[in-house]
Amino acid sequence: MKLSRLLHSLFLTLCAVLLQPAAFAQGDAKAGQYIAKAGGCVGCHTDTKTGSVPFAGGRALETPFGTFFGPNITPDKQAGIGKWTEADFKRALRQGERPDGSHYFPAFPYPSFTGMSDKDIQDLWAYLQTLPPSNRANQEHALRFPYSLRFLVGGWKMLFFKQGPQQAAAPANDPVARGAYLVNVLGHCGECHTPRNFLGGPDTKALLSGAVIPEGKVPNLTPTRLKKWSDAELKEYLKTGNAPNGDVVLEPMSEVVTNTTSQLTPEDLAAMVAYLRTVPAHEGIAAKK
Repeated sequence: MKLSRLLHSLFLTLCAVLLQPAAFAQGDAKAGQYIAKAGGCVGCHTDTKTGSVPFAGGRALETPFGTFFGPNITPDKQAGIGKWTEADFKRALRQGERPDGSHYFPAFPYPSFTGMSDKDIQDLWAYLQTLPPSNRANQEHALRFPYSLRFLVGGWKMLFFKQGPQQAAAPANDPVARGAYLVNVLGHCGECHTPRNFLGGPDTKALLSGAVIPEGKVPNLTPTRLKKWSDAELKEYLKTGNAPNGDVVLEPMSEVVTNTTSQLTPEDLAAMVAYLRTVPAHEGIAAKK
């Protein structure tokens, strides 16, 4: 009798495993490497000034609230994310929360990444696990009071954060939808190209219409500014950084071109252009000069 109960229990356990394959699915690291490029991960998580290991953190990001430092996201168990689970990683991207439940500051662009598909998150996680571990210690942010109070981010989220995903990864046969996903989610272009209020909240009514950051003015990406550029010229700019008037892209956009847009497939570049043509036109900061 005891043996029959044991066999019955084992049978139920086996059924549970077989009926829930997603829980044991493995991400595609190669696909995840492309996601990392589309998301520009290496830019914020690598301190190029000191020649640090890629993704080992230390990059300084100057903002009106103080200086943020990109964390180590290599699989090192002490300095990096080696002790994280995939669920921890998904929680960071979707909810903007650390494994201990505290809030991430929105300098980490989870307000955009929250819209990532489950598959893209899984693939990105798989790729990060293949990186060489680095024991470079994370650096504390240098923020002005009261912006340094992490618990206040909870209030900021209530005002400005909408948890995703708002959409799945758009299919390749729908260029505009795919472009919206690349621009607004993976590429998080609006984090720099959308104006913000004094609390750092985005003005969604002026999406991609340009902004002001410590490095200077960020261009308007709506049709108001881009209408004079042909599709070919815009794709060339994203691919090489060369503008139609002979100018070349400057920092910080040159880094975006190097790390992200130049690494995208021709189809994805075309999708981004197709989407940008559909964004509501807005005069942006140029009208306020």
